[in-house]
Amino acid sequence: MNRRVQILVALVLTALWGAGIYAAHANGHLRFLDRLEATLTDWRTQVRGVQAPPDLVTIVAIDDTVVKRGGSYPLPRADLARVVDTIVQFKPKVVAIDLLLVDRSAAIGDATLANTLATGPMILAAAAIFPSASETVGPGSHGPLAVLPQAERFLLPLPAFADHAEVGVVNVATGQSGSPLSMPMLFRTRDKVELSFPLRVASRALDKPLTIAPDQLMLGDRAVPTDTDFALPITYYGPRRTIRTVSAQSIFDGTLNRAAIENRIVVIGASVAGGGDFFPTPFDSLMPGVEVISTAITHLVAGDGIMRNRKVHIVEALTAILLPMLLVGLLAWRRSALGLVAAAAVMMAWAGLNVFAFTHGVWLNAATTLAATVPPVAVFAGVQLWAGGRRTQYLAAKSRSLAQFQAPAMQEWLARDPNFLSKPVRQDAAVVFIDLSGFTALSERIDPDVLQDMLKAFHARIDKAAVDCGGMITGFLGDGAMILFGLPGAMPDDAARALKCAIDLHRNVEGWIASLPSALGSQIGFKIGAHFGPIIASRLGESHQHITATGDTVNVASRLMEVAAQNEARLALTDTLLDAADFHGAPDGILTGPLLTQVRGRSGVVTVWFWRDQNRPDQAAARAEMID
Repeated sequence: MNRRVQILVALVLTALWGAGIYAAHANGHLRFLDRLEATLTDWRTQVRGVQAPPDLVTIVAIDDTVVKRGGSYPLPRADLARVVDTIVQFKPKVVAIDLLLVDRSAAIGDATLANTLATGPMILAAAAIFPSASETVGPGSHGPLAVLPQAERFLLPLPAFADHAEVGVVNVATGQSGSPLSMPMLFRTRDKVELSFPLRVASRALDKPLTIAPDQLMLGDRAVPTDTDFALPITYYGPRRTIRTVSAQSIFDGTLNRAAIENRIVVIGASVAGGGDFFPTPFDSLMPGVEVISTAITHLVAGDGIMRNRKVHIVEALTAILLPMLLVGLLAWRRSALGLVAAAAVMMAWAGLNVFAFTHGVWLNAATTLAATVPPVAVFAGVQLWAGGRRTQYLAAKSRSLAQFQAPAMQEWLARDPNFLSKPVRQDAAVVFIDLSGFTALSERIDPDVLQDMLKAFHARIDKAAVDCGGMITGFLGDGAMILFGLPGAMPDDAARALKCAIDLHRNVEGWIASLPSALGSQIGFKIGAHFGPIIASRLGESHQHITATGDTVNVASRLMEVAAQNEARLALTDTLLDAADFHGAPDGILTGPLLTQVRGRSGVVTVWFWRDQNRPDQAAARAEMID
């Protein structure tokens, strides 16, 4: 399977994963993502910071001060009637009582409260009672209300109270973290539909008719920003008491400020410790339920609620599919480092855009997108790392194989410049030849395995000397080799390194022959020739190429081995090489010459010197014409 097909398969699988995650969560599965989303929502709310709420709602709190005054909780109905009566006298838009008045108390108190409720626009709280496993769609349910959870029954205020007021359901929807993230606007049983408490209050305060459309609610001509299940997302303005809150004790003390009540929505509710509902929010560990309700009322009346409707869900679905595909595509980019940086940048851009949208009134689910993105991207990245490791091992093996044929410096040069010597190059270089004498005749008489071991030992010494001195072996010629100094680029010390290599070869090979059994060592010898001058470096071959050098310098270096043998020496050097190396003799060797001689295949004479190890005084003197 080629790389393009592999990437295409990875992209298709990533898209299927993202679509599957989104569909599963949208259909009520993967509820663990709700806890993550609640945490991320709290964090985004804190990033947005505290906001000043619209000055529309005043909370009259039945708090600890009120309970201490009366000595009991719930507040006696007569005292509650006094609170409501005082508020009504200050002419609020509507009075919303977030208390469940479902039980009878003292007859006088109930009668007093009932009479008071008839004096102004009142909304009373009811509660929906749900079974342990609620049905989302009841048998035979059709239409837009089919998405509503079905309650067993409604816990309604006493008829004596309900006859003088409108009723709304106060249930809130809490996530797995316990924080209310939304509030249903509609509730139903098998035979009845009730409005939520905030929706009933907002409708009365705005004096707008309510319309239930297939995918939204309308207050007059304004759409209510609900989710697809008619739930109103809640974003908190700040910690408790961010919405104006006054104690009901100010009514009993006669200190209630008329400006806090007049022409405003007044919500009466409990904030007493140990009584009423409390919920964790991004700003508080415990916020009174009446303030959560008041936040929802403010959203509805001011129209500043966060948007999370069908269009937002479409964007979420596309993001859950396209974002992981984009990241996988970037990671699959051949320029993997740049692809990784680009993928990280895209992920950071998405996170920034998500937070920006949230702080500007659009709630895009982050948990679902992360669940759709992280697993396939992590798996693909892991596969990429594994494949990269395999590829690294493969390339390392190829490099080790190449190292058997090319010098390390040449490997690095070819890696940087694959077109090196695609066209012949003329330059100065030093050339060293070495060859075993008597080896061909010996090979006819000894075992092939022994012969092979001898060649391997000989070649190993050549290789070590060449590598130590920075030379390149252009090829092993059976029982000989050619070493080139000047590639991949000419250096000022090419001649000096070639001379050192020739002397090292002389000593190493001489020592190796001496270590062989006398039956073998006595049958072979060696000769070395070294010269410096212009060469033509090029590649030979078509599909399988090797680097070599040609020219007069190469020919002279090769013929010098014959000159050495003719003069009973083992190492012959030209004065051109010695001059280029600035060599005038070695403390461990004897340099004799010069000898003016001709070499086969070349006109003119060559000035030759012979180097002998001074530790071998028994070597014969050169039989050559010496010139001062």
